[in-house]
Amino acid sequence: MFSGIVEEFATVVAINKDRENIDFTLRCSFTEELKIDQSVSHNGVCLTVVMIEGETYMVTAMKETLDRSNLGLLCVGDKVNVERSMLMNGRLDGHIVQGHVDETAVCTDVKDADGSKYFTFEYNVDKEMAKRGYFTVDKGSVTVNGVSLTVCNPTDNTFQVAIIPYTFEHTNFCDIEVGSLVNIEFDILGKYIARLMMPTPNPSRREGD
Repeated sequence: MFSGIVEEFATVVAINKDRENIDFTLRCSFTEELKIDQSVSHNGVCLTVVMIEGETYMVTAMKETLDRSNLGLLCVGDKVNVERSMLMNGRLDGHIVQGHVDETAVCTDVKDADGSKYFTFEYNVDKEMAKRGYFTVDKGSVTVNGVSLTVCNPTDNTFQVAIIPYTFEHTNFCDIEVGSLVNIEFDILGKYIARLMMPTPNPSRREGD
């Protein structure tokens, strides 16, 4: 479980393909505090630390993860937003983030907002999934590359987020431009509410009842 408050960005230092899996080796400032089997969010994807060596650590992404996220597009030298799992004895500064990316979205516009920036993202809409809460709402929460953000001006398949200078400088939003592919996770609370509102099928009756 995560909060969407990115700690920093890690740098990809090595990529190794192992059949359908990819092993990513990364470097960040808190590597020495990590432990094997610990969960770390990478661009919003929860991955398990499988090896630690000096200033670097390794995580493995399987095919399902690669198909649903932008991790398969990473190259050596790329910046990845990272966050360790949330402590349960502190404030929840972002929102509840599972680290289970729902799909990718493409950046379609970047506008200057007199110091901050507005990013517009477009994603594919599945009507059945939308009924289950896979959509954005105005002033609701969404996770973009692991960053907890507030939705602005949503449509059926697009939304905007406002990025302040601090977030722009301390996450890989500094590298996002029109055409960039990002990972998105819709708000889990919206999914639960949508599930509760779905009609419950009547149990089948036995003959003669």
